[in-house]
Amino acid sequence: MRNNQPVTNREQLFPEGEFLISKTDLTGTITYANRAFCRIAGYSEGELIGQPHNIVRHPDMPEAAFAELWHDVQNGQEWHGLVKNRCKNGDHYWVKATIMAELDAQGSILGYISVRRSPASAGMSSEECATALAELVANVVPASRPDGEAVDLVSEIPSETDQGL
Repeated sequence: MRNNQPVTNREQLFPEGEFLISKTDLTGTITYANRAFCRIAGYSEGELIGQPHNIVRHPDMPEAAFAELWHDVQNGQEWHGLVKNRCKNGDHYWVKATIMAELDAQGSILGYISVRRSPASAGMSSEECATALAELVANVVPASRPDGEAVDLVSEIPSETDQGL
């Protein structure tokens, strides 16, 4: 897992009505980043394009948290979840994320689209976000999907060189 360091304890907030939008190719390499995403993450568009999306992964996010995300989006399903991301300067920001596959006319996956908003727009405080992350970390192993199928957390997580979300 990419270990983005250093980190601070400062949280960056963004307006409730603002959306952070990015697109990646099949390997998780960023192909588009809107201005709001660049601004909150602290990177220029040029610094983000061509980088793996996990450039903003905060080290507090457990590697296993992304297994379900990849399972869902690689199978053409939407994924929704709470994510703690790292800014370029080490600060962090919370997002409520929706990630989906971008499909061509034949239904083949071309890449992935991520739309993120402030958890405050869903009525969540920073403290509630931190509590949710702590619960995720405490309960991440063993993991199973809603259908009861066990998740092999090691084999299902793409390496940072394979896929960067």
